[in-house]
Amino acid sequence: MRVPLSWLRSYCDPGLSTGELAELITGAGLEVARIDRVGVGDPAGFVVGRVLDAGKHPDADRLSVCSVDDGSAEPRTIVCGAPNVAAGQTVAVARPGAVMPDGTKLGEAELRGVRSSGMILAEDELGIGEDHAGIMVLPGELAPGTPLAEHLPIVDEVLELEVNPNRPDALGVYGVARDVHALTGAPLAEDPTAGDIEPEGGAIEDVSVEIVDPEICLRFTARVFEGVQMGESPPWLKQRLMAAGQRPISNVVDITNYVMLATAQPLHAFDLDKVRGGRIVVRRAKPGETMVTLDDAERAFDPETALVCDAEGPSGIAGIMGGQVSEVSEGTTRVLMEAATWVGSNILRTSKRLPLRTEASGRFEKQLHPEQAIGAQRLAARLMVELCGARMAGGTIDEYPRPSAARHVTLRPVRMAGLLGEEIPGDETAGILDRLGFEVESEVSADSLLMGRHHDVALEEWTYEVPAWRDSDVQREADLIEEVARVHGLDRLPTTLPARREAVGGLTGHAGLRRRLEDALRDRGLSEALSYSFIAPTALDRLRLGDSDPALAIANPLSTDQSVMRPLLLPGLLDAARHNAAHDRADLALFESAHVYRPSAVPPPMSGAGPQTSPRGTRPSDEHHHLGALMVGTIEGGWRSLPVRTDFFAVRAVLESVLAAAGVEWRAEPALRPYLHPGRTAAILASDREIGWLGELHPLVARDWELGERPAAAFELDVDVLAVLAEEAEAGFRDLTSFPAVLQDIAVVVPDGVPASRVQEVVFQGGGELLRAAGVFDLFHGEQLGEGHKSLALRLEFRAPDRTLTDDEVAGHRSAIEAALVQIGGKLRA
Repeated sequence: MRVPLSWLRSYCDPGLSTGELAELITGAGLEVARIDRVGVGDPAGFVVGRVLDAGKHPDADRLSVCSVDDGSAEPRTIVCGAPNVAAGQTVAVARPGAVMPDGTKLGEAELRGVRSSGMILAEDELGIGEDHAGIMVLPGELAPGTPLAEHLPIVDEVLELEVNPNRPDALGVYGVARDVHALTGAPLAEDPTAGDIEPEGGAIEDVSVEIVDPEICLRFTARVFEGVQMGESPPWLKQRLMAAGQRPISNVVDITNYVMLATAQPLHAFDLDKVRGGRIVVRRAKPGETMVTLDDAERAFDPETALVCDAEGPSGIAGIMGGQVSEVSEGTTRVLMEAATWVGSNILRTSKRLPLRTEASGRFEKQLHPEQAIGAQRLAARLMVELCGARMAGGTIDEYPRPSAARHVTLRPVRMAGLLGEEIPGDETAGILDRLGFEVESEVSADSLLMGRHHDVALEEWTYEVPAWRDSDVQREADLIEEVARVHGLDRLPTTLPARREAVGGLTGHAGLRRRLEDALRDRGLSEALSYSFIAPTALDRLRLGDSDPALAIANPLSTDQSVMRPLLLPGLLDAARHNAAHDRADLALFESAHVYRPSAVPPPMSGAGPQTSPRGTRPSDEHHHLGALMVGTIEGGWRSLPVRTDFFAVRAVLESVLAAAGVEWRAEPALRPYLHPGRTAAILASDREIGWLGELHPLVARDWELGERPAAAFELDVDVLAVLAEEAEAGFRDLTSFPAVLQDIAVVVPDGVPASRVQEVVFQGGGELLRAAGVFDLFHGEQLGEGHKSLALRLEFRAPDRTLTDDEVAGHRSAIEAALVQIGGKLRA
């Protein structure tokens, strides 16, 4: 929400600087995201001028040479290209040295042989409109040389607010002014919706309104204006719209936008002569219905869409956008002004489904109160008469099937003190709520409440009527207490511990395991990365997954680059690596612990399954928590360790520490992944279940992510599956023995194609129950082994639970191991 400061100060001016005001309302819950400056750079260079003479340029048919009185000692010569410039006009003049809205500094210039000293300005050159067809002509009574800023809002500051969904009232400038009034006590101007005009005549003839479905429309009001003179809006209105981010269109359309920005209640203007049958019907869409909206797009509707229709069909999408069929235009003379209250949830769903989001839908989806509709009609009526020369024909059509009763909330001082940790004086509480528009209802009068009488001694609770504009937010006592607290100042409340401490916090579910795994990675020097769950489809293509691999498509994405949900963490880690490489930090080690998403009942990209046939985004979501790591280049060691060059074994060592923290037995088996290097890739298995993958990055993937020639390796684990296996592992128990172990080293010669895990498996088979461990600690290739063979060195640990083993017992098991190796073509090396 963009709030022009001059507009805000016209309602409530606390006399604070822009920065002080922004800090104040941010502390009260209306966060100021930024402060913009709009209009000219310095108003000192802009003055009122009068054209004394306007003659044709001697060498240019479309230029005029003007003599302008701008209050200087001598008239100023200005060359002007506007077709409407004429002698006697009062105009806006920029003197040499003036800074224009786009930052350009104006200087003297020679145009076709005539020296021009300044500029006669059009609306867009002052930033108060978009019209560049001709110069602005000001009222003739303005004196030449007077500062232009005294008569036109040529410079302003804008507060850009991040308004929470529970504060739809703050989507109007007057709603923000109420908060400023409550915070500072500065006078608040009268509600702009308070005054009304007297209609000409009685009931509106030949116009009817029917709400067919009250479940989509809470209230529909309509007023008819005749004798409408379409044209441009005055500069002050254009400037407020421009500063608030709205483009001026015409006086009627500008009035609807102005009222919406002032009050948070959207309006819509129909050309009554285009409303077929003079009938307005509010209903849900019929199957197959379509309509061309004001943005020149034909849209199809489903049966949940709320429509505003005339006698022949749709005329507008309720609460979102009108249709071209009844659009106001230059020839409009009769206007039907609509101010309605729509069911917010319906507007939100329709806006997402179309997809079509507008300023109006953004307000309606937060659920406005029906009382705001009639208030907006009153303000719009005054502006229609004042700016369009219209007259209001008849009264107001007001279809209100289920009138809303005022909400009442009880406030107990004892409860407020208990929640806030501080007792706020009764007179301060009453004053805050009164300034916010809450009316007190109790046996003690409002006057005595404001004077602070009885609050601390007699009255144990107060009952307040919630104003309509806060009805969707303030619904219970805690909400009322929050209003008092935020205006009183949350920073002024004491810091206290909760009185009750029965509840003790702790990690739940698998959070403890996740914490251990993440700490294991931090202990190994990896830095944690955070990335978006939304990724671009092209990221999956760069991973060489192809269209056959499933990914969840987002129905209403923010952009194409965030249109699918990530099925694995690797794309985000690679993006982080690319960003660091671009900033001369190419060597790094990162990890991420987060959720991944894929269509239900579809094997994940790490599963090793063949190509999938399911199209992207056609199944419900299957969400898992993953832990992924990526190492690139050379990783610096500690003060007692050497740098490590990234490869398969370096990242495997990190993985071992992670799985050791989980306490599960695991193994790695050769596998293929399209994004990993062939022959340097493994699947990670535990209890015959695949829990992840491990490997060096494919060179083509590294190239696509601009990682250069540096080696890169990664792994990724499904923590949800790992957690289940970790719980199963914790269920087992094995007693410790006090008898010593017998350690022996063996060298096993096997063909190159036999993996080390298979060698370990056979060694355990031959070693029997007494063999407790068999770890590989060396790999050797040499001519003496023969072509196509390798030697693996293993350290064996033999241990008995009830005795000390002898060398003869161990020798027997060693012989059994040697015999078992034959089945894989292996033997013990002499």
